[in-house]
Amino acid sequence: MVRANGAVSLRELARVVQTSEVTVRRDVRALEAEGLLDRRHGGAVLPGGFTRESGFPQKSHLATAEKTAIADLAAGLVEEGEAIVVGAGTTTQELARRLARVPGLTVVTNSLLVAQALAHANRVEVVMTGGTLRGSNYALVGSGAEQSLQGLRVSRAFLSGSGLTAERGLSTSNMLSASVDRALVQAAAEVVVLADHTKLGTDTMFQTVPTDLITRLVTDEPPAHDDRAATELQALADQGVQIAVAGASGSPGGEQVPAGRRAPLPGPRRGHVPGTSALRSAAGLGDPTTAERGRVADLRRR
Repeated sequence: MVRANGAVSLRELARVVQTSEVTVRRDVRALEAEGLLDRRHGGAVLPGGFTRESGFPQKSHLATAEKTAIADLAAGLVEEGEAIVVGAGTTTQELARRLARVPGLTVVTNSLLVAQALAHANRVEVVMTGGTLRGSNYALVGSGAEQSLQGLRVSRAFLSGSGLTAERGLSTSNMLSASVDRALVQAAAEVVVLADHTKLGTDTMFQTVPTDLITRLVTDEPPAHDDRAATELQALADQGVQIAVAGASGSPGGEQVPAGRRAPLPGPRRGHVPGTSALRSAAGLGDPTTAERGRVADLRRR
């Protein structure tokens, strides 16, 4: 249970991590000693300004050019007639606007914003999860959302989050959102993470997708001085995550970002999905050359 002050109860933490309250209480004390969280009566919160995440109005004005470029590139991975899941977020909302042009598509989502972007698409079927509306990001969460995803199987999941590191993977600062995102991941053969460079190297409270389950990362090119983002990209590539880098300026008319702006890396881990090779060729993500493998390394050396 998440309380009004943002605290998460020890009982709920024990349920999420599947361990005893005694173990959680011990770990909470250790994390408090290191300054990584603050204890509350029967629960814990992140310290300082990390207790609450930014709402949709704030997020929608951050890194807008980068999100547009990422959405343009990610849309090229989707085939006509595919069934996919799309999670909540401002970047996934941008993706949904482009998916409206893909005929025969079926999109399962817990995001009202994603559904709205696709509401008037003639040949796209939108399937909403159940659940309780979380007003800060217009997403359906809770047990109703998770249960509605049981038994579902689609080709790809497109997810965003609050932070991404090679060590923990994708994470978010809200426990309810994290639980639904994990259910979305379980429904997909491949997981595509959409994250702009400001999220690289950022670690938040609740893990949603561990690194070994991330098939591909679509991101933008970090600034030359951003060593943290470049280092994190290299670490993700070393763990086998395929990385596609879009130009922050995007392309007019929603076209794909030029191939020279991308850095695909080998290493899908969740099995081959029919049409993947054709998609890679169509999107300019063909078999990586030695030069392409060094793309992320070049970013790090700047």
